[in-house]
Amino acid sequence: MEATFDNKTNVLNARIRAMHDNSVLYTLRTNHGYRGRKVTLLCDTNPAPGTAATVGAIHWQENTLEVMGHRKPCAELKRHSGRFFNRTRHWRWSSERKEYEILYEREEWKATLNHNMLIAGRFSVPFRPHLFSKSPPALLHLTKTALAEDEVFLILVFVYCEARRQDRTNSYIGDVGGW
Repeated sequence: MEATFDNKTNVLNARIRAMHDNSVLYTLRTNHGYRGRKVTLLCDTNPAPGTAATVGAIHWQENTLEVMGHRKPCAELKRHSGRFFNRTRHWRWSSERKEYEILYEREEWKATLNHNMLIAGRFSVPFRPHLFSKSPPALLHLTKTALAEDEVFLILVFVYCEARRQDRTNSYIGDVGGW
């Protein structure tokens, strides 16, 4: 699946559109409260009959992820390995599922399997302001193996990691508190 985010500056409030026909697949909406973000909802725009439209959520204040109604704390889902300068992040929804190594390099998040031998997904967030042209939109690419098992989970992990990365920089535009 190849998709774009239609909101270039804020991935927390965007529609995820398919590349081949520009149809909306998912919608991300973030609610803010007095002390920052409360919840980011991932809604399916074409849910199956009898199922809920909300397929995932990030609960920021509780630091939990929710996929298909099942909520788990992020501390249970992620682990770090390696030394101080060579740390890697590993995410896994449950012990029966595959473990993804999430790394950020050159304005792109990658989810890999089997010790970086197989790329399961990529999320590129090119945000460098251009003087005479528009910035390209954020791109999401998930392989067939990721789509079959962990599509919603990987989308939430990519959005979570990118939001945390932007929180650590001074140039975060989507922040309502701001400097």
